[in-house]
Amino acid sequence: MLKQVQHDTRGQAGSIRGLRATGQRIAFTMAEILLSLTIIGVVAAITLPSLTGNINERTWNTQRKALYARFSQAIALMPALNGYGTLTESESGSVTADTAAETFVTSGLSKVLKINNVCDSEHLADCGVPNKFSGINGSLLYSGSFPDNFKDFNPTTVALSYDNGIGYAEHYSQINTKAAAFETANGESIVVYYNPNCKASMNEIKYYLTPPKVCVNFVYDLNGSKGPNTVGKDMGFLTVLYPTDSVIVAPLPAIAEGTPVGSYADAAKVCRDLGAEYRMPNRDEVVAMFINKNLINMQSGYYHTSTLVSAGNPWNFIFHTAVLAPANDTAGAREGIVKCINRY
Repeated sequence: MLKQVQHDTRGQAGSIRGLRATGQRIAFTMAEILLSLTIIGVVAAITLPSLTGNINERTWNTQRKALYARFSQAIALMPALNGYGTLTESESGSVTADTAAETFVTSGLSKVLKINNVCDSEHLADCGVPNKFSGINGSLLYSGSFPDNFKDFNPTTVALSYDNGIGYAEHYSQINTKAAAFETANGESIVVYYNPNCKASMNEIKYYLTPPKVCVNFVYDLNGSKGPNTVGKDMGFLTVLYPTDSVIVAPLPAIAEGTPVGSYADAAKVCRDLGAEYRMPNRDEVVAMFINKNLINMQSGYYHTSTLVSAGNPWNFIFHTAVLAPANDTAGAREGIVKCINRY
């Protein structure tokens, strides 16, 4: 039996040498090749979208951080953010003359930031601003054109004078300024909503009314009109508060809906449980989220912040009145919502 096996092996080897001697080649059959290509195609179809998505996410994260750093440096170089341009309102509240946002860009921001092109409210698309885009939850927003004024961008019915019980009243003011846009040297398209009458401070002890503190709200698209044009991916916002000693924030909320919680500690735990990349928003970041509420699907409610008035006593944001109040106050001492944001 052993001899027979050896003989067969030698015979096979001789046959192979014979094939080579006659010039015939050993190869896969067409069926084998097609099967291999099919397997490779299936594996590629499964893995490539995920791989491409991960690469895009990393690219956008890097670009967002770089944009935030550049704008932070530029804003810090400006002596004051209010007072640019002309804004005239009629008795009915409609704006009759408005050059504020465009003048802020051309006469202020362009002195400290390299800008390639500036567009007025009627020509936002000329600066690469997309005509339609999606919010953070994937729903289509503002289909047809980007809002060219602040009230269309952030429609709000809140308008009240609020007496906080100690003889101090403030009026919620939302100035309907026209937008402007510009393109950066790095290829980003930026829409600007500007408040020339923003204030440095109000009654910080009791109530913190938000809109007059917001000087500038930037909505950016990292790659212009090129897709996907979705908030949380290639789009987001930067909000600047206070005309001097300005603070610039760029919260990127989790896609998940805000979570109802009880205490400040409960709110912090919700964000920790989402993962190491998430945290609670601070007081200024919640204000920015309210200004851009349509972009991030922010719902009405009482929102917890990570900013403390005193030990164990955080500021809560009251959505329907656009007011920040200490959580131990009657207006803020109730179950709240936490909408966690990504860490930078």
